[in-house]
Amino acid sequence: MASNKGRVYFALSGYHFNPDNITRLLGIEPTSVDASGAGSRLDKPVISSWELSTETMTDDVDVYDLTNELIKQIEPAKDKILEVIKSHNLSPRIGVVLILSVDKNEPAPDVGFGARAIRFLAEIGAFINVDYKLSERI
Repeated sequence: MASNKGRVYFALSGYHFNPDNITRLLGIEPTSVDASGAGSRLDKPVISSWELSTETMTDDVDVYDLTNELIKQIEPAKDKILEVIKSHNLSPRIGVVLILSVDKNEPAPDVGFGARAIRFLAEIGAFINVDYKLSERI
């Protein structure tokens, strides 16, 4: 049977910005970027994104630990994050991506956020997105 998998990411997304500029301004190397909106026309806006993600964990997925690990990485850059959110009109988010096992003997992971993460997310005006799906049957 397939086991649970999960990761947590922090993303900044918006229209008409180049993610490379965000990397330079924050001094944090992202795990992925999408520069689709960097050159998009004003009449047909396209979203760009800058993302920093944890590794994908397997089996014992602990969303609390993954989120705290990520917050510790970005927290020192809070003032810079607030600056780029304002200057580039970006939307900040923490995302949780889970692939849940269909094995009834595999425990479902707890999904939650500690006080440190909630405080940080509130301070930067971020929202939380939880995306989950079931693993395929074998």
